[in-house]
Amino acid sequence: MKAELKHALIAFFAVAAAVALLNRLDFEVAVIGHVGGALVAVTLLYAPVVVSWRRREDLASYGFTAAPLRRGLAIGLGVPLLVFPLFAAGYYAFFSVVCTQGDLGFMAPPGACLQFDGAAELSLPALQGGLAQFALVHLVVVALPEELFFRGCLLYLLEKAIPPRRRIMGGGVGWALVISAAMFALIHLPRDGDLRSLATFFPGLLFGWMRSATGSILAPTIAHASSNVFIRILDQMVLR
Repeated sequence: MKAELKHALIAFFAVAAAVALLNRLDFEVAVIGHVGGALVAVTLLYAPVVVSWRRREDLASYGFTAAPLRRGLAIGLGVPLLVFPLFAAGYYAFFSVVCTQGDLGFMAPPGACLQFDGAAELSLPALQGGLAQFALVHLVVVALPEELFFRGCLLYLLEKAIPPRRRIMGGGVGWALVISAAMFALIHLPRDGDLRSLATFFPGLLFGWMRSATGSILAPTIAHASSNVFIRILDQMVLR
């Protein structure tokens, strides 16, 4: 087994075990908020530091750099602008089908269909300070740690161990991308055991391509955070 693949697997399983344990810490503390979630973020940020130290590499090798800034911003902002309208249409179509067919309601999150009233109730949510806080938290506490670990560290190691045979607009497409996206999806399972969380495999592919195409985690971090905010807005528009 190549050293890079070995290091990637050890890092993933160690972090996965820690995340599964920390997700059980579901209490809140003033200022910190959810203790478990905060410690998960710290773990995901700290793990690449340990790996880079053990391998005598710089964090810049793991994409912890803004360069190339223009390309990173263009991809990180441009791709969501293309994907979000399609996702919104699919999101509404999903609830329109599963919430109006009694035998399909189990596919929706618990209680979601009770909040779905169809197109007649669609409305833009009020843009309040809570949404800005949500966006900041998901940028700093969710997107950045996850992208540094999964795309910055793991995908970097996996691409060294299993180089992509094909590149699309500079981004590697191969087993390394698939494995890193699968790891990303699996890490979401321990939180509530909901199999729907495995759907994060698909954005994991897109975020991985962005990191590979730019050599930086800037683009996937922007896209990841904006995706979470966009889903929050959709929830407020569709599920009232």
